[in-house]
Amino acid sequence: MPEAIGSFALREAGGALVALRSGLHLLDLRSGALDLFCAVEPDRPDNRLNDGRCDRRGRFWVGSMHDRLRAPTGALYRVDPDRTSQRVLDGITVPNSLSWSPDGRVMYFSDTPSREILAYDFDPATGRPGARRVFARVPDDGGYPDGATVDAEGFLWSAHWDGWRVTRYAPDGRVDRVIELPVQRPTSCAFGGERLDVLYVTSASTRLTPTELARGPGAGGLFAVEVGVRGLLESRFAG
Repeated sequence: MPEAIGSFALREAGGALVALRSGLHLLDLRSGALDLFCAVEPDRPDNRLNDGRCDRRGRFWVGSMHDRLRAPTGALYRVDPDRTSQRVLDGITVPNSLSWSPDGRVMYFSDTPSREILAYDFDPATGRPGARRVFARVPDDGGYPDGATVDAEGFLWSAHWDGWRVTRYAPDGRVDRVIELPVQRPTSCAFGGERLDVLYVTSASTRLTPTELARGPGAGGLFAVEVGVRGLLESRFAG
């Protein structure tokens, strides 16, 4: 890719939608050709796109953040199949944890430095989030909420940056299970395998000191965990 990828989604029409620094592009998976789909926020040249995912109706949601500073210059956008975009939330520092309940009526989102995962009432028909509440708060010694996914039982799995773990939260926000990992910075998680019962966890090695790398030499690796529950197929972009 000519620019770093923040996130992507497969398309119902084939290929993928990729979030690059300059905006959302359609990617031909065979040729590698890119076609600009939507610039998203051309008025904020210092930002880049980060976490993104489709809701259950095939609309793509993506967050932006400052490319160098930890400053609240980012936002959360909804991108519709007709190439229009709408700024839904503003004043975001590091957008993460985008995911939806199995019925699509709850949207999860986190501004990572806050250590809070928020839950929004969500209208699947209009694509509008409503009332919000604090779904869970990561303790100070548990790192920060990064990427997340929801399983078929409606439980949220959250990777904890600087937390050495993935946490499974019940729909009411209760901690159901903690899976300790041999790396400091888990970044996201997704279900895969023939039965969608394997949790794949990505991790990062960026900005770790030599001492920290010695404690977790697998940093930057991909891990597969048999968790005993199934995930859901990712929704494809309808555009």
